[in-house]
Order: sequence, then C-alpha cells, then structure tokens
Amino acid sequence: MFILELTYTAPVTAVDEQLAAHVAWLDEQYEAGVFIASGRKNPRDGGVIIAVAEDRARIEEITAADPFVVAGVCAYRVTEFYATKTAPALASYREQLPA
Repeated sequence: MFILELTYTAPVTAVDEQLAAHVAWLDEQYEAGVFIASGRKNPRDGGVIIAVAEDRARIEEITAADPFVVAGVCAYRVTEFYATKTAPALASYREQLPA
C-alpha cells in the first residue's frame, strides 16, 4: 500500500486551473481500484492519497500522469508500507509482511 503526499509547487490559483483535470484523473484511478481515499491537506498546500498497486514503479507511473504533475504545479512524495492491520471495512486490503 502507498501513501502519496502531494505538495503544491505553484500558487493555488495555478493549481485551481488544473483542478477539473486532476479530479477526472482521480476518478479514473478510483474506477481502476488503485485509489482508496484522497483529499486536501489543511492548510491547503497539497493533498494525500491512499493507494494500492502491484509495485512502486506502477505508482510512479500513475502519479507522473496526474495533470497537476504534467502542469508542474505539484510534487509527490511516495511512501510504501505494509497494511498489516485495518479497520474491518478495509480487511480486503490487509497485507502480510514479506518473508
């Protein structure tokens, strides 16, 4: 599982110009089953996404296609972790530690 932390690298006005395209991209990733949750940080200097994918390379490919990245208005910090405990509603996302 991955935590994707977005940090805006441009003024919020420039971010807002790309917002509709970014939301459409988010919708595609939710439909594909990659994203589990997402939202703005408070204060509004970026966002956070919780994602699942087969490996980090796939996540980096996905984030590179974010319209925010293409427009140069945000940067990503990707953190991989093993979700060994979850709330019952997220049980299907539980992972085992590697051997």
